[in-house]
Amino acid sequence: MLHVDLDQFIAAVEVLRRPELAGLPVIVGGRGDPTERTVVSTASYEARAFGVGSGMPLRIAARKAPDAVILPVDHEAYTEASAVVMATLRGQPGATVQVLGWDEAFLGVDVDDPEAYARAVQRAVLDRTRLHCSVGIGDTLVRAKVATGFGKPQGVFRLTAENWLEVMGGRPTIDLWGVGSKISKRLGVLGITTVADLAEAELDPLVAEFGPRMGPWFRELGCGEGARVVDDTEWVARGHSRETTYQQDLVEPAEVRAALRVLAEAVLDDIAAEGRPVMRLTLKVRYAPFLTKTFSRKVPESSDRDEVLARVEQFATDRIEPRRPIRLLGLRAEMPMPDDAREGHTPTRSGW
Repeated sequence: MLHVDLDQFIAAVEVLRRPELAGLPVIVGGRGDPTERTVVSTASYEARAFGVGSGMPLRIAARKAPDAVILPVDHEAYTEASAVVMATLRGQPGATVQVLGWDEAFLGVDVDDPEAYARAVQRAVLDRTRLHCSVGIGDTLVRAKVATGFGKPQGVFRLTAENWLEVMGGRPTIDLWGVGSKISKRLGVLGITTVADLAEAELDPLVAEFGPRMGPWFRELGCGEGARVVDDTEWVARGHSRETTYQQDLVEPAEVRAALRVLAEAVLDDIAAEGRPVMRLTLKVRYAPFLTKTFSRKVPESSDRDEVLARVEQFATDRIEPRRPIRLLGLRAEMPMPDDAREGHTPTRSGW
């Protein structure tokens, strides 16, 4: 299994469009205006050297790299570039391709020399798109994904059962794919701070902390185990979401209702294209200065737009604290999946 990850994808696309930016610190985020409330979508390696990273407020990034070129996000350009990359990957001999996003994909291949195949993939992508990529090789999807980080930029690295603990054992659990800061802290409370600790952990404490499904899964993750098949089944969205950071805090109830209505209309436009009903709503509220709360509610399945809008408004009324200044609102609507069992199905939680 190979994991192909494009290097600094968004920034690289922007440099291709503006060759004069090559070698300069480039930051992409929002509308390209650091005085607005928005965050960094990506930064070139030159900008990262100043400590700029994805998700950082753009105004802070501008302070860290005062000479950086700051550009607005151009979703259409990145989507077009990504489509060419993925078409190139699908054209590789014997490859099964599972797309993970704009800038990454798994490839399943049966070859004697995976390193040579990986370098051929890199050349093909570069020749077709002028974009560089790194490739991780693994005997599971987890190991392939993690291996890519050791290959960046423009390199190839292999992780297998034989060298997994040698390479990863002493690293913190947050370095694992699927373990964020909150999970790593919860693992730390159990005395599990490294990947080796997790691989060797007793199962009972993990089950007590994370449940009968996720507890064993985390230990499996610590061992680098997991799926060994690349799935090229066409991806189907579980839901659609939108969020907006407001340049001025929303305070008046009428302002909040109007802003939420705009979000809901946009989400329901996306949902309508799927032809499936709404079954769960998730509301994200960020109060000033920066306290974020997320709420989720299962609702009776419905494709009636007015009915869903009414439920969104009621949900917001129940959860949003009146007259508390709001700097961000987000809304996610989830749909039943085509293969969901109709009885007793529990949908996945929102990515928020």
